Amino acid sequence: MKTFWKHSHDSTSKPSISSQLDMAVEGSRLLRDFNLLATTSRGNEEDLCSEIWYLLREMGDEAVQVEKTGITGLITVKSALDPFDVIKNLRDVLERRPEEFRYTLRVIPIESVVGTDLGEIQRAVTKQASKIRESETFRVTVEKRFTDLSSQEIIEAAASKIERQVGLESPDKIILVEVVGRLTGISVIEPGDIMSVMKEGLGQR
Repeated sequence: MKTFWKHSHDSTSKPSISSQLDMAVEGSRLLRDFNLLATTSRGNEEDLCSEIWYLLREMGDEAVQVEKTGITGLITVKSALDPFDVIKNLRDVLERRPEEFRYTLRVIPIESVVGTDLGEIQRAVTKQASKIRESETFRVTVEKRFTDLSSQEIIEAAASKIERQVGLESPDKIILVEVVGRLTGISVIEPGDIMSVMKEGLGQR
């Protein structure tokens, strides 16, 4: 596993995880207002950027931006299209032309981006909580990369003001918290809103 610090005789401490991310990206620009995340296998990030860029341009998004994050297998995407519409359209392409998906593993819709701070995460989730109806159950799902915050801290912050019943096994809605170093993407989604090429059994590698 690659490390992003050097041992020093002058210090016995390592940089924080967020500092490691800063060194990992090595000056590359991380989109601050992305509305999609996409994943791939290690080493295929550049090819994934090209693949997603092409697919979204084909949908008519001439302003699409894609950026590597410095995190293995993860890129950010800023689309002028609604992220949920992008997922729907990508699924249509996957069904008709699965050969177009050589590098994409998952595509994740993001509704808002905030700093990786428990207070900011809580406020962002609270703003979106109206999407969960009174009769519906929910759970919090956290994917974290390069942060010193624990999953439990994030879950407690996200769920603390949600007055709905928790349903861990088969929730109606999922509060999705995607931590990408100093930025965190938030979405309230239905279980099928994340596109998984392999799981849907239609991708051809």
